[in-house]
Amino acid sequence: MRTAKKMGIATVAVYSDADARAPHVLMADESVRLGPPPAGESYLLADLILLAAKETGADCIHPGYGFLSERESFARACADAGIAFVGPPPKAIAAMGDKIESKKLAKAAGVNVVPGFLGEIADTEEAVKIATDIGYPVMMKASAGGGGKGMRLAYSEQDVREGFEATKREGLASFGDDRVFIEKFIESPRHIEIQVMGDQHGNIVYLGERECSIQRRHQKVVEEAPSPFVTPTMRKSMGEQAVALARAVGYYSAGTVELIVSGADTTGEGFYFLEMNTRLQVEHPVTEAVTGLDLVELMIRVAAGEALPFVQDDVKLNGWAIENRVYAEDPYRGFLPSTGRLVRYQPPESVGTPYTPLSPSPSGEGLGWGRAADSADVALGETSPTPYPSPEGEGQEGEGDAYVRVDDGVREGGEVSIFYDPMIAKLITWAPTREEAIDEQIAALDAFEITGPGNNIDFLSALMQHPRFRSGNITTGFIAEEYPDGFHGAPASAELLRDLSAIAAFAATAEADRARRIDGQLGKRLRPPAQWSVKIGEATHVVDISTDGVTVDGDDLDIALEYTPGDRMVHAEIDDTELSVKIVRTRAGFRLTTRGAAHEARVLPAHVAPFAQHLIDKIPPDLSKFLLCPMPGLLMRLDVGVGDKVEAGQPLAVVEAMKMENILRAEKGGTVKAVNAKTGDSLAVDAVILEME
Repeated sequence: MRTAKKMGIATVAVYSDADARAPHVLMADESVRLGPPPAGESYLLADLILLAAKETGADCIHPGYGFLSERESFARACADAGIAFVGPPPKAIAAMGDKIESKKLAKAAGVNVVPGFLGEIADTEEAVKIATDIGYPVMMKASAGGGGKGMRLAYSEQDVREGFEATKREGLASFGDDRVFIEKFIESPRHIEIQVMGDQHGNIVYLGERECSIQRRHQKVVEEAPSPFVTPTMRKSMGEQAVALARAVGYYSAGTVELIVSGADTTGEGFYFLEMNTRLQVEHPVTEAVTGLDLVELMIRVAAGEALPFVQDDVKLNGWAIENRVYAEDPYRGFLPSTGRLVRYQPPESVGTPYTPLSPSPSGEGLGWGRAADSADVALGETSPTPYPSPEGEGQEGEGDAYVRVDDGVREGGEVSIFYDPMIAKLITWAPTREEAIDEQIAALDAFEITGPGNNIDFLSALMQHPRFRSGNITTGFIAEEYPDGFHGAPASAELLRDLSAIAAFAATAEADRARRIDGQLGKRLRPPAQWSVKIGEATHVVDISTDGVTVDGDDLDIALEYTPGDRMVHAEIDDTELSVKIVRTRAGFRLTTRGAAHEARVLPAHVAPFAQHLIDKIPPDLSKFLLCPMPGLLMRLDVGVGDKVEAGQPLAVVEAMKMENILRAEKGGTVKAVNAKTGDSLAVDAVILEME
């Protein structure tokens, strides 16, 4: 929508009741209500969207990232209604949207494909036989799936029996198609995708690759461009195969060819076709950052019949870009989805991607790209004399100043509902080198404020700091391999704990100074303590605050910061290093959140601290006998009843949240004493489903 406004094109937003005050609705020139929050009663109703387009006089429809963006029937309906669909032709969507048929087409086009069974699978027994013949592990995928939904990894026959029907149900619920295919799962894989762009004149180019290997439950978490694994030779081979596939199906507009790459194969030949997404990808900003191209503008102009104003040799990669997906989920509780009101939402300061202006192709047949944003009368098809400068640099190091970009669809006071994807925002950084882009991410994540639903900011920061990620030695199993026991916060160095102790003591001094200035107090006003005992975890530091400076354990600390009681964020400069810390007052001190973890700081005057050892710790209650709902969701199935005996690991219930089915298992053996919920109930987080004895 921002791109359309930049091009001088009036916009119309459609929305459900859940999104009535969403930013895209407020940004649009006009808006049309579709219906209630469930997608099946609003965003998936193609007739209502087409009616909204006709009533507002819209010339084209951009389908965005999901819902109808890969529905061949919707693209065809747009064509029948005389409305341009900003995307590929219906036949290309149909060819690539079916994951089974697309693999057959890819193989015919000379693209490497993963071994597997591409026919229709009748039932679970046939699925077990096919999986056994292919050899475990295997991946079960909904034929029309995408976005990490409708996918199950099976290491054994039991996994197939438990997951096949669930995969079919998720495919039917999310995509209206319950067909499932099975293919060999490549262990230690990397997920790399090629961005292609074509026009209606037969021109197709590839715009480099994106590495999307950092995933959780097959949902992308971190994306970057270029990939630290891909060589120029490998990039060319991948890109040419992607273009060949796109050409084979008559493709135009933006599309992404997803590949699974063997990280153990350094020859550059071990890559295989996964699927083609016939839409704009969520992670497209990293490609925009390294190419300087506005992919949405390209899509709009291609839909208007214009030719690409550049050829493959014009495409250069400049610098490095990384995108982190900020989700409403709780990484400290197994990444369970979270919902609720965004009580506070303050993203870091950001700018838009500095796009390269586009001009006619050298042949003169290309049409005018790059007109001024304030040209309200811009018409698609006009020419422009602006020269087309190719992006500078190639691959490892680029030119320009680092920047931060935030793409979001929420605002403070808005709500993350149970009806849609839990993504809150996309945080993109660009810098000349990969290491600098990563460091920009860490600083931006520290400055990102979200209060309300749980979020994964700490986890993203931990990923950015992880030595293995920074080395580039990553696979799609990275999260499972590096966090086998779950996420408990990024480890803090001794230097960081020292710095946080100084910040906590400084804040405590400010709080004490304000407290002493309150009118009406008995006796004389006491000066704030000059010496504090700060305990964070197992570390205790003695901090002296005076007009001469700050010392920690007797050592001078070069620190500059400001804090006023009530501040939510502290920006400090310590030994020439900047540090942003979210700060919340607690009963015994402060909660300090930075560098991927929240730290509870107990702050006491130094002369009081020794007495803290006499305080009695509160013992938390034993909740192990209860099966608690780990997230807000719908109870789809209850597998046991009162009096049933259960074993550890046995499935007890299935809860659906964010269109994903979650199997809840018994942590230990026992007998069901009471059942507190029934199938079809909407459950809150920590609601008691059943009690064991």
